[in-house]
This record gives sequence, C-alpha cells and structure tokens, in this order.
Amino acid sequence: MTRDDDWALVCEYTEGDGLRKHMMAVEAAMRAYAEKLGEDIETWGRVGLLHDFDYERWPDAPDHPLEGSKILAERGYSDEVIYSIKSHADYIDECPRVSVMDKALFACDELCGFLTACALVRPTRLEGLKVKSVRKKLKQASFAAAVNRDDITSGAEDFGVELGEHIEFCIAAMQGIAVELGLVP
Repeated sequence: MTRDDDWALVCEYTEGDGLRKHMMAVEAAMRAYAEKLGEDIETWGRVGLLHDFDYERWPDAPDHPLEGSKILAERGYSDEVIYSIKSHADYIDECPRVSVMDKALFACDELCGFLTACALVRPTRLEGLKVKSVRKKLKQASFAAAVNRDDITSGAEDFGVELGEHIEFCIAAMQGIAVELGLVP
C-alpha cells in the first residue's frame, strides 16, 4: 500500500473537506512523531491519515471505527494498523492502547482538531500560533466545545509527553502542511 492508496480510500469514504483535512493534520503529527522516535514513518502516517476515514458513513459508536476496520482488513491493511486505529476509540474495550503508536494517535487526534479550531479564529491562522494562546483557549469551555479536553490532557500524559511540548510539536507538524490544511493567512 502507498500513501496514494490511503488517500484514495479516504476520498472514497469521506466527502467532507474538513474531515479530510483533520485526517491530514493527524497524519502530519504522527509522521513527525515517528521520525522523532525512530519509528516507521509510513505506518504511523497511514494510521493518522486513515483513523477517521469511516466516520462520515458510520459516526456512531461502536460502528466507527469497527466498520472501517473491516474495510481495512478486506483491503489488506496490516493488523498493526487496524488495531491502532481501533484503539483510538475509548469504547472498544478489546483494543486498549498498548503500543507507542496507539498512544500517539490518541494524543494527536483531539489536539489536532483543537489546533485547527484555534488557527481558524486567527488572522494569521497557524503562523505564529503559540502554546500560551492554545492553553488559554483550552480553558474556555465554550470554544470548540465538542473537543474533549480530558482526551487532550490524558492523551499527552499516557503518551508520556508534557502537554505544552506536545502542543508545540503538533503545531510545528501542522505548519509543515499549512497550505494543504487551508490554515495560511
């Protein structure tokens, strides 16, 4: 499988531009962490890109990500990729987050969505986005209210990274593809 195959699968099942961009943001963060940790960049990127590909068709638990995992298995994706994607859903008890990749996906998922929300309300978008302003927005319950703050903090903790460093790292990863994410001034 190539990244082009992964993207074709995303496009086959996901029409919404926002959700596609979210998956790309998580992919960028996962690839950056894989490089930093000496892990397989392609596998980690694949997990980030595909983690929500089934969400539009099956948004309810536990259909997402279980329906998607069936599709991934039918298309020949590895058990490692499928397990990691299933593990990002807290409600799938048989797939606890075990590997560092599982933990990274959970840590990056909600945070990347929140960082996108933070960037969208700034005239300079991702450019110049600082940890301090993200932390301030995290304290505002009404801002991006659908984002689970507990998942952001517990995800960083379980992954073993300090929250401020994690925020800064994910901002930098997303800045690398800011044009593709539509997050440039």
